[in-house]
Parts: sequence; structure tokens; C-alpha cells
Amino acid sequence: MFDNILLKQTKPALSKLATIAIKIGISANSASIIGFIFGITAACLVGFGYFLLALIFFILNRIFDGLDGAIARKQHPTYRGAFLDIVFDFIIYSSIPFAFAIYNNDYSFVACFLIFSFIGTGTSFLTYGIIYSQIHKKNEEIIAEKSFFYLGGLIEGSETLFFIILILLFPSFFTHIGILFGCLCWFTTISRIRAGWRDFSLK
Repeated sequence: MFDNILLKQTKPALSKLATIAIKIGISANSASIIGFIFGITAACLVGFGYFLLALIFFILNRIFDGLDGAIARKQHPTYRGAFLDIVFDFIIYSSIPFAFAIYNNDYSFVACFLIFSFIGTGTSFLTYGIIYSQIHKKNEEIIAEKSFFYLGGLIEGSETLFFIILILLFPSFFTHIGILFGCLCWFTTISRIRAGWRDFSLK
């Protein structure tokens, strides 16, 4: 819901960082891999209960997640880069709830519910984009920012970012925040299923 706003706010800073990264030889794919390492490190730290340290590494992960796209736009976007970006994002997003379950078995149910909910938002988001791209010619304006058609919703990347920051800042509220966020994810999934049913019915 807030992805476009967040993108506009962070784009100038990421563009400057991308220029610096290119000068020192960091490619878009390298930025993706570095960011992924930061994200996995954050998840490992959560598993050991170091939540504030995990938050620092998660924020670094998000910075590099934006940086890889900024570097690609200054050089040459590739399908490999788009693939890595999407896959790494979903692995990191699901790794944090999983890590909470490792930290405390009492969080296992909510962690499972969240990962279950992420499957709904992720598959509905990706499947809509894949089918849309098969029906329509590539829209250059959309591809300039994303590697495929981007169907919005109540819960997108920015909301997931805020959610993970919240549970890392207030881990004792993981159960309450997690259940609420999981329900919002399913609201988004259902709305996307309705959109797919409507938009692809005659195609």
C-alpha cells in the first residue's frame, strides 16, 4: 500500500549510493547477495534472542535490497538480477518468523501462521504478474521500476518491512502483532484472487 511512497522517498538516496557502489565495483547481483547474507544473519540473531542487533542487520538487508535495483537501473537490468531479488526477498521475509519459533517454541503457531500467510500474498502476487505478462506486452514504464507487472494490495513490501521492524523492536508482542499481520495478509490475498478472477476470466 505504501510501496510507491517509500520508493519515491528513498530513490534519490539509493541512486547516490548506487553511484558510489558502481565506482567501487559492486554490481547489482553482488548487492543482492550481500543483502541476502545480512538478512540471514538477522534471522540467526533472532534465533539467539539478539533482537536489536538483528534489527540492524535486517535494515542493512533492506538497504541492499533497494541498492541492487538502483545499481541495475544505472547499468543494465537482467532477468538473473530480478530472479535473485524476488527469491531472496521471500526467503528473508519468512526466515524472521521461523527464527522466532526457534527462539521460543511458544511462538511456533504464530510463526507457522505468518509463513502460511506469506505463501498466500507471495503466490497471488507473483502469479498475477506472470499471467499478466503473458497476456500483455511489456509495459516499459512498469519495467523501468520492476521486472514484472506489480499488483498492489493492502500488504506489500513496505508493510512487511514495518511489521518485521515492529516485532524486532517489541519481540514480546510477536504473537499479537503476528496474528494481526497474518490476517491482513489474507485480506490482501483474497483481494488479489478476486482481481485475478475478474481480470483473467476471458483471457
